[in-house]
Amino acid sequence: MSYQLSAVIADVELLREQTGELDHAVLGELRQDFALLPVTPQLVEELTGALPDFCVAERDADRPFHLVLSPALTEVLARWSRQGPLAYLEAEFAGGAGYQSAVVWLGGTVHWGPRLDAVFDGPRSEWPLNAALARLGAEPGPWIDPFAELGLHLERNTAGWLAHGRRRLSADYWDDLAEEWENRESADPAAT
Repeated sequence: MSYQLSAVIADVELLREQTGELDHAVLGELRQDFALLPVTPQLVEELTGALPDFCVAERDADRPFHLVLSPALTEVLARWSRQGPLAYLEAEFAGGAGYQSAVVWLGGTVHWGPRLDAVFDGPRSEWPLNAALARLGAEPGPWIDPFAELGLHLERNTAGWLAHGRRRLSADYWDDLAEEWENRESADPAAT
């Protein structure tokens, strides 16, 4: 099973305020009052006035992202971060191999990162997505890590997050469906 993510994560109110007038902004609701803004080519063009560029070289410390974070795009994200911390998260996995990268802005400047990991031999808390989410203020909870705690595992790609946001689903919606299914599956067949 594959997984792909290219998104800005921040406090839901910060993202609503910054994207309210944008035609190509779709927010996906996460737990703990966070939201995810899928980064699509249309959104990048709307924010910067230029089509996005993508790095075709292998990810490395100098090129941690597939999406080239242009000066115009980083200027927009830095400006938004004056209202609170925000992160750009990127991940791509297929068949167990892949990478994740993250960078966090706060107060108009890069606060942490960018970081890349394609080996995942360190503690889960230090993987780029988890480390970035912790810096945004994600709180520990019953899930295995901040990634799952906020609900970033609920959709597998940008198209899924766009549908999630357009349908105005919450992360709890999926939890409620899973609980309902588990209750139905574990019900006494003689009682039905």
